[in-house]
Amino acid sequence: MNSDLRRATLDDATLYQAHCSGSDFSGASFNSTNLKETNFSDAKLCNAALISADLFDADLSNADLSGANLTGARLVRTKVCNANFEECIVYGTSVWDLEGVPDKQQNLIITPVGEPNSITVDDLEIAQFIYLLLRNEKIRNVIDNMVQRAVLILGRFTPERELVLNAIREELRKSNYLPILFDFEKPSSRNILESVSTIAHLSRFVIADITEPQAIPGELTHIVKNVRVPILPIFQPKFDENTKSVTNEWGMFWDLAEEDHVLGIYDYPDLATLLANFKRDILTPAEEEVEKISIRRQVKQKKKTKTRSRRSQKFLEQ
Repeated sequence: MNSDLRRATLDDATLYQAHCSGSDFSGASFNSTNLKETNFSDAKLCNAALISADLFDADLSNADLSGANLTGARLVRTKVCNANFEECIVYGTSVWDLEGVPDKQQNLIITPVGEPNSITVDDLEIAQFIYLLLRNEKIRNVIDNMVQRAVLILGRFTPERELVLNAIREELRKSNYLPILFDFEKPSSRNILESVSTIAHLSRFVIADITEPQAIPGELTHIVKNVRVPILPIFQPKFDENTKSVTNEWGMFWDLAEEDHVLGIYDYPDLATLLANFKRDILTPAEEEVEKISIRRQVKQKKKTKTRSRRSQKFLEQ
């Protein structure tokens, strides 16, 4: 289209499926405008007003929206590949399932226009979450509650292992924990790996059934190396009729066991024994390790504070 529509007023208009590629809308006003499926690829929208605009399925690829006001706008399934959102106002902007990655998204303003103390972030998709986290006490309480109660359970969902994992989940519920169960019957994708790591960061501790592992070694290795929460491995030995020997855990596990937040393997002969001793052999050791990690963190914090204080004092005496 390549039209020059700088400072145009298009409030409350309907531009559904319009072709505006390459056009210059710098300083234009699209307040409450229907822009669904509109093609704004390579367009200039710097300093444009898009308050409450609907950009569902719109194409903003390579568009320049620097300084635009997106207060209350709807960006759902919007194409944003290589777009420039630098210094946009995104207070109240609804962002879901964006397609592509913006080229620039620094200094996004998440507070209302005119508020004396503005808050900025550098990621369009987490802007609304950061605002809720800072301003909504209920959201903070939900996160705090999750960290205090969540327990991540890792294991395989073969028929036999599923019985064990579901039983563990029920036992955790009885003790007022919030169990989160991941099925690793098939090797995990990168997205699943990142999801598991995120949940582990928010968990009080992790219970990992390492019996007959498949994808578990990879997932557990990632968690152990990157997350400092107690890891409690459990294992059910079995007698192998072919080799006439008892099965063992996978060999590389012992590299992970060297980490101080990985507890010793709890061997259980059957599900009944596991459940009968669950509080004594699972919950109590896990909670004790939670306390130990907390103490270690406090010691490190005190050491850091003391070092900084000593450094400051030494500087003042010079």
